[in-house]
Amino acid sequence: MRNKDHRPHVVVLGAGFAGASALRALADADVQVTVVDQHPYNTFRPLLYQVATGGLNPGDITYPLRTLSARNHARYRRARVVGIDHDQKRVLVDAGPAIDYDYLIIGIGSTTNHFGVEGAQEHTMSMYTRGDALRVRDAIFGGLEKIAGQSATGTGRFRIVVIGGGATGVEMAGAIAELKSAMLTPTFPELDPSEVNVILVEMMDALLLPFEKKLQQYAFRQLIKRGVDVRLGTAISRVAKDHVELKDGTSIPADLVIWAAGVAGYPEVSDWGFPLGKGGRIVVDGDLRIHGHDHEFAVGDAAIDPDHPIAQLAPPAIQMGAHAARQIVRLENGEQTVPFHYKDRGIMATIGNKSAVVQLWNGAKITGFLAWVSWVALHIWYLLGGRNRLETMSNLVYRYLIWPSQTAAIIGDIEEPPSQRPDVDDRTEDEPKQIEDEPNRAEDEPDRAEDESEHPDAVSQPAAGE
Repeated sequence: MRNKDHRPHVVVLGAGFAGASALRALADADVQVTVVDQHPYNTFRPLLYQVATGGLNPGDITYPLRTLSARNHARYRRARVVGIDHDQKRVLVDAGPAIDYDYLIIGIGSTTNHFGVEGAQEHTMSMYTRGDALRVRDAIFGGLEKIAGQSATGTGRFRIVVIGGGATGVEMAGAIAELKSAMLTPTFPELDPSEVNVILVEMMDALLLPFEKKLQQYAFRQLIKRGVDVRLGTAISRVAKDHVELKDGTSIPADLVIWAAGVAGYPEVSDWGFPLGKGGRIVVDGDLRIHGHDHEFAVGDAAIDPDHPIAQLAPPAIQMGAHAARQIVRLENGEQTVPFHYKDRGIMATIGNKSAVVQLWNGAKITGFLAWVSWVALHIWYLLGGRNRLETMSNLVYRYLIWPSQTAAIIGDIEEPPSQRPDVDDRTEDEPKQIEDEPNRAEDEPDRAEDESEHPDAVSQPAAGE
């Protein structure tokens, strides 16, 4: 090290795939490390859709950050970042003293991108956080319960529209369709199976755009086989409370709309004084240092190199986090940094039980049962913690092997889908008015907290972040 009397302080913002990777890479370095995240857990986002459809408990895919930090000789600080003092090299937080740093790694991930579609933010539910998944799960089962309670036998209808044909949308639509086929008739006799529909809307002419055409077509056929109404080449113009309006002038009735159409950088980052590029992501140079800053790095979904853009997936995020950490060690040793080069090992996505697609770096393509087994095994392997792996394996075995004969699912509280919530004008004077952003109050509820770590799709999804 250049200064043996001072151990440099590295502050890592965000503990998703990129942040956790940076922690591991710095574990044996002669530096002090502090990870900052407003939530005390890491979330494995690729399996959020399993939580949203009652297949997994939220605890199966979360891991305590204090444990993760301690195992990598780091410290954890629960706080929300409100700004960066560049002159004093301090991270400003919402509670407690500012955090001094010698080096900064920003790996806060991404958030939902509604692309300016009118009504999307107000009337859709997203799938990018732990809290999102719980709310979607509760809205699905809550919506079914409410409709069943108001319907005669075999007359109730419930329509779910999934917007976005990437891995998140495909996986979510497939899981909901299988949920319908496995449990609807014996569990909800009041509903008409033909009127409980899953509709997947994609603006482009194919699903899973990063995949080769053969795999795209396979995914399309498998969703159709599961009863999903797939609408390609269909653009959304507006989302209303109980329907989705299309640009061709038609509309789709909807009780619940799930937005899985893309991600963007967090809006508050624009106040941190860093250069921003496409999608509100921080502009970095080839070595992942933020453009114009020598001691600050950005990694994962939060970063973009305009000259070498990389898909917003978990594998690049993991490699970027480790690379940034290694560059800090090089700088402390008086060495020059080296450019980041992503080693692409392939991509994968699952459609449903015994059905998935895998596209390897060497051009090999796998579909069906073998691809599905590979997907399950890899995702369980990437989970943090042996207990989480065992719990997830147990619950997935139950879901895929026992559900065909038994219909139990993991459920929680009842939450009304946006279409069933009363308008402000419809409330009586005696009804208490709920806080407008009440769904986000989960931040104060351990079982409903949102996660700001990177987007999942750890090993599979485009735009699934880190």
